[in-house]
Amino acid sequence: MVKFSKKLAVNSKFKLKDFPTNLKDEITKDQAKAELKKLRKKIAAIQDKMYANDRYNVLICLQGMDTSGKDSLIREVFKAINVRGVVVESFKTPTEKELQHDYLWRHEIKLPEKGKFTVFNRTHYENVLVTRVHPEYLLNEQIPHITDPKHLPSDFWKIRFEQINNFEKRLTENGMIVLKFFLNVSKDEQKNRLLSRLEEEDKNWKFSPGDLKERALWDKYMECYEDAIKNTSKKNAPWYVIPSDSKPVSRYLVAKIIYEILSEYKDIQYPEMSEEVEDHKRKYKEQLEAE
Repeated sequence: MVKFSKKLAVNSKFKLKDFPTNLKDEITKDQAKAELKKLRKKIAAIQDKMYANDRYNVLICLQGMDTSGKDSLIREVFKAINVRGVVVESFKTPTEKELQHDYLWRHEIKLPEKGKFTVFNRTHYENVLVTRVHPEYLLNEQIPHITDPKHLPSDFWKIRFEQINNFEKRLTENGMIVLKFFLNVSKDEQKNRLLSRLEEEDKNWKFSPGDLKERALWDKYMECYEDAIKNTSKKNAPWYVIPSDSKPVSRYLVAKIIYEILSEYKDIQYPEMSEEVEDHKRKYKEQLEAE
């Protein structure tokens, strides 16, 4: 059986063009939907043990171009998990308060508690993607010595990659499991989904004129994604490039990888009861059976 956590993982020779946007020859939509139902339950079972175990936490990072299917993926993949066990955080334009801190602060305060999952729908990587495509946004951060974002120090983005790597290294060294997914949708499929937003009444609300402006910058975004993913995919916090022209397949692949990785943590188990608790259990059982 294919182990997608190996097949879709990014390595040091990463080139985005080498990763497909669909796997139609390997799995059908119907197969993906059927398998996802099974995986939901398996992931939920692991999360229940994790909550009781209270040692690990999981951060799921989702990035992708507009229409890549992040929202529906979150809904479908995590719907079986107890509501106490998963939190979804979305990051839009930074608020005035958030801009009074460094760019990682607003992500830091939304990290998962022990025993829980947090899903970042768009992530701290916006700070090396959107701000790289639109460097004028950097002025809002009021970074010392940055007065002309079109002429940044030559090592500016390299330093940001290092900061992000150090941030994630600290998290994983303290028990957090960090998994990062880039939903790789083709430009043609994005066009179809944007047209759907215009043509289907129940999707009109999703459309924004800004969608087309960002679409015109597609090649620049792909260049920035490739550079960011290549420089921040580490053994402790790997990136996976998910074929996303089919939403059912995309959801299945993300769920499959989450399950494959979490299954490797053999110490995520329900805690053992002390002898005192076991003795109480035995006595209570005897009392109940005697009634």
